[in-house]
Amino acid sequence: MLEVRAPTAGAFPVTTDRATARAFVERLYAAHHGEIYGYLARMLRDDELAADLTQDTFVKAYRAFDTLHDPNRARAWLYQIAGRTALDELRRRKIVRFIPWTGESRGTTSSAEELVLRARLSADLERALARIPPRQRQALLLSELHDLTGLELADALGVSHIAARALLTRGRESLRQALAVERAKSAVEEEARQRHAAPANVERDGDEHERGRRR
Repeated sequence: MLEVRAPTAGAFPVTTDRATARAFVERLYAAHHGEIYGYLARMLRDDELAADLTQDTFVKAYRAFDTLHDPNRARAWLYQIAGRTALDELRRRKIVRFIPWTGESRGTTSSAEELVLRARLSADLERALARIPPRQRQALLLSELHDLTGLELADALGVSHIAARALLTRGRESLRQALAVERAKSAVEEEARQRHAAPANVERDGDEHERGRRR
């Protein structure tokens, strides 16, 4: 027989039976580990670290299972745990520079979901995301790539619905500004590459002309 705690106001009963908790979290892992990994990889810009913290997220979910008061909101609850884990790691490691996402993780091939996530973002957008504050990046990733909206987004961020909307608005503005900077930098770099390539092209064309004349 399951041991059930008395629910708080508006909450669902929560079992403290560890076998049941383990089975539930294992089902969550099967259903959501790919998207949690994708989220952490974009938050941290490090595939191997994201793989480690994905495992940590589900271990923490098992240990904190009695904090899940509504099984219907388990996905947002997982994202909240994953987000806190990522922010803790960012603070601990003080990651402040962009680390390119290589797409490789522990020797495994990329899943279709991960390929789609990567394909949706240009290089400029990847770099722009890395420039904005982590909490704003969280809100944008959860909303735009993982399709969390309304209360689910608020749950995942651990804030009120109004605060989540405000964070998302600030994130979009920060991203707009950062993206403008990155696109300007890319344009300057491309112009410099073209200027550098132009003399080489002229010299090559001249050599080919001279060889043709000698024939």
